[in-house]
Amino acid sequence: MNRMPLDAAVFDFDGTLAELVLDFSAMKERVALAAAAYLDDVPPPNGLPALEYAGHLAGRIRPVSETGARRFLDDVAGRIRDQEIEAARSARLFPATRAALSALARAGIKVGIITRNCRAAVAIVFPDAGDFADVVLARDDARHVKPDPRHLLDALAVLGADPARSLMVGDHPMDVATGKAAGALTAGVASGRVGLDELARHDPDYLAVDVASLVAML
Repeated sequence: MNRMPLDAAVFDFDGTLAELVLDFSAMKERVALAAAAYLDDVPPPNGLPALEYAGHLAGRIRPVSETGARRFLDDVAGRIRDQEIEAARSARLFPATRAALSALARAGIKVGIITRNCRAAVAIVFPDAGDFADVVLARDDARHVKPDPRHLLDALAVLGADPARSLMVGDHPMDVATGKAAGALTAGVASGRVGLDELARHDPDYLAVDVASLVAML
């Protein structure tokens, strides 16, 4: 793709700027375990991410007990947050992350981070994130979480950036879908658990092995 001026670049966190150490299968098992207190037969996630799986199960519980559904979601929120914080203690920021974000800032490109992870986990892995990003919207801070494009659009609103001149960067097809739905450019980086070939199938505007390579390309 030809070079073009960007107003902003917004990054996913886990697998994009930092090691992806979360075990999402174990997270969904915790969700199912919490649901077993309310449902005799807990359906499998069938490909749903943990947060959406929890919402689906709450929908099963709600017709029987609205109070039970609220208690279930509160229980699940605590279990997921505990797992995220536990995982964060063994994770690390990719070595090139700070330099890559600084290079964008020097080029006049505003930087944001959006993540479905909790704020406490991000703070453990990237305690100085505020020195390198103009906005960080973790799950706790967001009105909506990706793949809802409003997660990205809210970050771009803080940055004062036009989506059409902004780039959404992530290691998962969900990030590409989020960017496209928001009307932004997209970049897939193969630093998480999804390879270049699979990311390419989702037709991002940019494709790179990691954030450092992407920033060099930009």
